[in-house]
Amino acid sequence: MTATTHVAGIVAPGFEAVRAEFARNFAERGEIGAAVAAYWHGEKVVDLWGGRRTPESDAPWNEDTMVVVMSTTKGLSAMTLALANARRWLDYDAPVARYWPEFAQNGKAQVTVRQPPGHEAGLVLLDESLSLAKLRDLDYMARLLARQKPAWPPGTRHGYHTMTLGLYMQELIRRVDPAHRTLGRFFHDEIAVPLGLDFYIGLPPEIPDERLAKVKLLSPWRGLLALRYTPVAVTMKMIRPGSLLRRSFVGLSADPNDRSYLEAEVPAGNGVGTARAIARAYSAFAEDGAELGLVPETFARITAPPVMAGALDEVLGVPSYFSLGFLRPGPEPFFGLSQRAFGAPGAGGSFAFADPDAHLGYAYVMNKLDFYLENDPREKALRDAVYRAIARPTARTGAVEIVGASKHLGVPFP
Repeated sequence: MTATTHVAGIVAPGFEAVRAEFARNFAERGEIGAAVAAYWHGEKVVDLWGGRRTPESDAPWNEDTMVVVMSTTKGLSAMTLALANARRWLDYDAPVARYWPEFAQNGKAQVTVRQPPGHEAGLVLLDESLSLAKLRDLDYMARLLARQKPAWPPGTRHGYHTMTLGLYMQELIRRVDPAHRTLGRFFHDEIAVPLGLDFYIGLPPEIPDERLAKVKLLSPWRGLLALRYTPVAVTMKMIRPGSLLRRSFVGLSADPNDRSYLEAEVPAGNGVGTARAIARAYSAFAEDGAELGLVPETFARITAPPVMAGALDEVLGVPSYFSLGFLRPGPEPFFGLSQRAFGAPGAGGSFAFADPDAHLGYAYVMNKLDFYLENDPREKALRDAVYRAIARPTARTGAVEIVGASKHLGVPFP
């Protein structure tokens, strides 16, 4: 059975290979619906979308289609902390308890602001299950978060704070912002509106359902097939019932296709938007963030090489590198031209980052979730094509080429 897969958008001269790889994702790599965008030196050079908005129908992915991007949300949330630091509301090296006195419970008095977003605080677990009602009650969440006991002495190890990271960033923003806005509102007012972004942490009710892509969820059968490319250490952590990784996923039964979940603010995992919006945000940060009020000192802190406590990630079981809420390339970069790059991947395959050395803001989003921890072949093919294009001395021009509004490809339904 075949389907008509439309691929539409714009590419600048020199970036045609990105469109070719995007089309190959549908023809050869099992893509359902997706979008990719890149800004280079502040100019939009790639803005492509295509495929199906829902796995079970032929509804097209349109120019304004938005999708939940899972943990790719973390990087956009981290941008709010960066702005708070630039405004001198928040000192990364100060104790969290300076801004949030109740946080000092259970051995956390000396935890610094940089340790939770650096995944070094040991705050990967919660002592009770969450519900949407609890998530919406931010005073309740503040009390819950403040009483948590670290899983290891803060600052001695690091491990991925799967869902809790965003909750702690949320409360920090609420505490230091003179207007006491939520993180989602702060992001909207201070980043999304100035840059004209279609991205939300806490989806507004007025966004129509027709703009939202539905995701194809992970399944046990597809998980078995993924064992051939999933790191053994991660697999073992996931299947062992008492592991931190398994336990960190317990507590919030969230369906990314449930609109009521998307309308709550979960700054670690339920941001909804377009690739274009995410790439534009990272482009602003790749160009030092000055247009948003970021100061050179904060930009230097964001781009400084990460210094991780412990060789391996306690939660994932593999090396990982984080700093100030962003994923970092580490000594062996898998993205960017140097260790100065910063971004965030999302469960299933989405990925976005800023590369200051390349003056690049990039984002890829999709609605078919896969199991790659990094370098999903769909995304990596696009990223590599972008870097090949910017390496060409003739690639940078002011013109853009309008590519065909539709393309008929023989693509089997997954």
